[in-house]
Amino acid sequence: MISNKSDSQTVSNQVSDSLSGSQPSFKPSLRLIDATMLVAGSMIGSGIFIVSADIVRQTGSAGWLMFVWFITGFMTLTAALSYGELSSMFPKAGGQYIYLKEAYNPLISFLYGWSFFTVIQTATIAAVGVAFAKFTAYLIPQVSEDMIMLDLGFLTISPAQLLSIIVIVLLTYINTRGVSNAKWVQTIITLAKILSLALLIIFGLWALKSEVWKANWLSGITWDLQRLNVDGSFEIYTTMAAFGAIAAAMVGSIFSSDSWHSVAFIAGEVKNPQRNVGLSLALGTILVTLLYMLTNIMYTGVLTLPEMAASEKDRVAVTASHVIFGGSGTVIIALMIMVSTFGCNNGLIMAGARVYYSMAKEGVFFKKVGTLNKNAVPEVALWLQAIIASLWCLSGKYGDLLDMISFVVVLFYMLTIAGIFILRKKKPDHPRPYKAFGYPVLPIIYILMGTTFCLLLIIYKPQYTWPGLLLTLAGIPVYYYIAKKQIIA
Repeated sequence: MISNKSDSQTVSNQVSDSLSGSQPSFKPSLRLIDATMLVAGSMIGSGIFIVSADIVRQTGSAGWLMFVWFITGFMTLTAALSYGELSSMFPKAGGQYIYLKEAYNPLISFLYGWSFFTVIQTATIAAVGVAFAKFTAYLIPQVSEDMIMLDLGFLTISPAQLLSIIVIVLLTYINTRGVSNAKWVQTIITLAKILSLALLIIFGLWALKSEVWKANWLSGITWDLQRLNVDGSFEIYTTMAAFGAIAAAMVGSIFSSDSWHSVAFIAGEVKNPQRNVGLSLALGTILVTLLYMLTNIMYTGVLTLPEMAASEKDRVAVTASHVIFGGSGTVIIALMIMVSTFGCNNGLIMAGARVYYSMAKEGVFFKKVGTLNKNAVPEVALWLQAIIASLWCLSGKYGDLLDMISFVVVLFYMLTIAGIFILRKKKPDHPRPYKAFGYPVLPIIYILMGTTFCLLLIIYKPQYTWPGLLLTLAGIPVYYYIAKKQIIA
C-alpha cells in the first residue's frame, strides 16, 4: 500500500516485525561526537577549496565575499537550530522525509525523496567522488580526468571517473558492514580534515601579505558590489542585477554548506536522539561555519581579488597554497582535499540510504530497500544508491545538475522549517524535548531569506531553477502511478 496506512498501523507493523524477529532493527551506536562529526564531515567536501573564486567574480569585493559566506552560514545555522525541534519530535530514520510527511502529506514527502534519490544525494555523491579523483591526479597523473580510457562516441570514460566509482563502491561496502565501522571512518577522517583545514588557516594567516590585505580590505572597493572579470576588469551592476549576482554567488556557498542535516537521516542510530541529534546539528554547523569564514579571511590575506577570480579551474585553495607553502603547496592541498572528499562521501553514503529505507517502509519505494541486513543497516538501499551515483559519475553532467538543484534544495528546506509552525498547530501536545531556538523570529527570517534567494534565481538564473523544479514535479505522476498500481508495498 502507499500512504493510506495510519500511524498506528505503521507502529503496529514495526512492533510485529520486532517481536517476530523477521528483521534486524537499527542499533543506536552513534555518540554525540560521532553525530557531530557526521554533520561536519558531510558539509566539508571540496566546495570550500573552489567556490570562492566564482563568488569573487560575482561580487568583486572582499566585503561582499565575506557577506555571502556570512549569510549562508546564518541560514544554515538557523535551519539547523530549527531542525532540532523536528528531530526531537521524530527521532527515527528518514529525517527530512519524515518531517515533511508529518507536517504536510505523503505526496510532498515523496517528492522530496524522489528528488533526493534521483539527483540531490546521488549526484552530490558523484560530484564529491569525482573531486576526489581530480585531486588524486595531482599526485598520480595516470588518473587524470583529461585522459580517455574508453570512447564510445556518445560517452567517454576517464580514469578519474573510474576512480570515483571505485571510491563510492568501497565506501558503500564499508557501510554495509555496519554503522560502527562507518562511524569510525567518519569520525577519524573528519577530525583529520578539520585539523588540516585549521592548520591551512593558521599557516595562511602567518603568511599574510600586508599589501594584499590593504588592497582587499582598506581600498575603496571593499564594499563595492560589481562583477570582476578574469582579466581583472570590473563591470558595474544595475540595482536589480546586483541582487541577482548575490543569489548566483550563494549557489556555491550553499552547495558547500549543504548536507548539514545528514545526521537527522540516521536519528534511529544515534544514542539519546532527542538530545544528541539537535545538539550535533548545532555544534557541527557552528564549527564548519567558523572554519569557512576563517578560510575566506585567509584567502583575502594572501591573494588579491583578481588572483582569486583567475584561479585555474577555480581552485583558489591551490593558488593560495602556492603562496603559503611554495612548490609543495599543490601536494598539500591535494592530500587535504582527498581526505576531505573521502570523509564527506562516507557521510553522504551513510545518511542517504536511510531516506530510501524510510520511503520503502512507507510503501513508496521498492520493498527490499526497506530491509536491514544482519549488520542492521539498509544494504539494498546502500547498493542502489551506489549504482545511481556511479551512473552520474559516468554521465559527466552531475555538475550542471547540482547547480540546477540548488533551488529545489532551499525550497524543501523552507517547506520543512515552515512545517514547525504547522506541527505546532496540528500536534500541540506532541512531546518536544527541544524547541526551535529563536522561534518564531529565526524560522521566519530563514523562510524570507530562502524565498528571496529562490525568486532571484528564477529571475536571473533560470537555468538553475526550472530544470530542477521540473525534475521534482516529474515525481508527481510517479507517485500516483505507484498509488494506482500498488506495485511497491
